[in-house]
Amino acid sequence: MKAKATLKQIAKELGVSVSTVSKALNDSPEISEQTKVKIKEYAKLKNYKPNVIGLNLKNRKTKTIGVIIPNILNSFFAKVFSGIEKVADKKGYNVITCISNESLEKEIHTLEMLSNGTIDGFILSVSEEAQKLQDYTHFSAIINDGTPIVMFDRIADEVECDKVVVDDFDSALNSTQHLINLGCKNIALISSVDNLSVGKLRADGYLKALADNNIPVNEKIILRTDSEDDMKAKIDAIFDNKIDAIFALDENDSVAALRVSLKKGYKVPEDISIIGFADGILASRRLSPSLTTVSQHGIEIGEVAAKQLIKRLEESEEETSDYETIVIKTKLKERESTRKK
Repeated sequence: MKAKATLKQIAKELGVSVSTVSKALNDSPEISEQTKVKIKEYAKLKNYKPNVIGLNLKNRKTKTIGVIIPNILNSFFAKVFSGIEKVADKKGYNVITCISNESLEKEIHTLEMLSNGTIDGFILSVSEEAQKLQDYTHFSAIINDGTPIVMFDRIADEVECDKVVVDDFDSALNSTQHLINLGCKNIALISSVDNLSVGKLRADGYLKALADNNIPVNEKIILRTDSEDDMKAKIDAIFDNKIDAIFALDENDSVAALRVSLKKGYKVPEDISIIGFADGILASRRLSPSLTTVSQHGIEIGEVAAKQLIKRLEESEEETSDYETIVIKTKLKERESTRKK
């Protein structure tokens, strides 16, 4: 979808002020006919269309943020929401939360329903189905209609908006390197999120760590699937290959890896070391041994996303800044599932 130009962009391209562009588009007598024609023709060329709803919202703020998360059962999203709500409350904003349930249709419906004047802007993580189909036109349409979006965690590079992510590639590379430094040589990869952007980045980080250490890729110990059920159905075969470590790309993957390891008689971490992605309650408190995990700092992601959206909502058209992608650094939390150096 062709992106709509802003007044600021048109002004910059034509070498005039934002005020001049605005007045010309509104047929102000202060602007010469020649300048009006020039600005109007350029605005049409650049797909500029003043949006009535967007203009109304600028004059009548709802002070409400829409948050769309893919999965209510994922502890990471709960932490992100906690961070969003904390900042929103402090800044005097209300929060409406909706769940896409990984459905593209529901994601589209929610965006359309809330962008009719109910909310000022969105904070969201892209649904699994949208990423699988690579269908992001609904996001661009909402942004072009004047409603800002901040994406977090699962993002769409094709959509021009603010984004808050963690360093998924580097985190996976460093986690795999940590296992190598512990003396592990046959490190399995388990993923049930291979159709998501974050899953692909984490798998790439794992492969880069192997390459950096001249460790051959063994496809027999790499399990990349699109669903938790598929992962659980195939995970047993991984253990037929004398593995000494597992890097799991999602919290459910890491829990499954630990349970199957113990079921098959492995001692953790003496026989096998395990690192999982996402630092939920299951990993840290309810499993024995407790899991070493990559902490994504979900609360911080939520706080940063909320601050970025509110900053965008409260800046004037003349102050409109370029879109940002903010990277939050993760941290490896060592627990009982990995050996000590």
